[in-house]
Amino acid sequence: MAEVVTRGSGETERTADRAELWVTFAARGSDRAEAVTALNTRIADVEPLLAMPGVDVRSRQLAVMENWERDRVSGARAEQRYVLRVSDSGRLEELVGRLVAAEPASLSGPNWELADDHEAVWEAQHRAVADARRRAEGYAAALGARLGPLLRLTDGADGAGTFAGAARAYEMAAVDVGELNLEPQPVTITAQCTATWALLD
Repeated sequence: MAEVVTRGSGETERTADRAELWVTFAARGSDRAEAVTALNTRIADVEPLLAMPGVDVRSRQLAVMENWERDRVSGARAEQRYVLRVSDSGRLEELVGRLVAAEPASLSGPNWELADDHEAVWEAQHRAVADARRRAEGYAAALGARLGPLLRLTDGADGAGTFAGAARAYEMAAVDVGELNLEPQPVTITAQCTATWALLD
């Protein structure tokens, strides 16, 4: 029995409802103990901000190291690194403003995402399968045949593995840093599949 293998892709777009931020605070001291003590003082006013409703601390990482200047050790440096998830977009601007006022060593984000992407993934999957079917119907018509039943469906364009869900890709529209546009941005979810169909005379 003749077969035709086609690849399909589908995507859907939703407005993000959750954001992640990465922020680091740092302090120096003559030694590690002094650097950590200075860091404790630095973040004393930061920790209450992280208890705001809609803000979830995904991780805290402490790093203590020698501080180097001009190829020589110059005391020590301590850093506290946070990964924050903000589920209340209305509080994002306030949180970022207050974090910046606290003088972090670095702050990056937001990285926009969906809190629940199941419905969007489902829609992208349907579009991917429909795309694969349209392609298969085109090949069948070109060969003077009829498209038969679906024989196999695998997740992803490379045909590897078994069907277990959509391949996901998140794309954030560019944030206008100059205007500090912190409004939720579009998130695109994509699905790809490889389908094998029977060809009928």
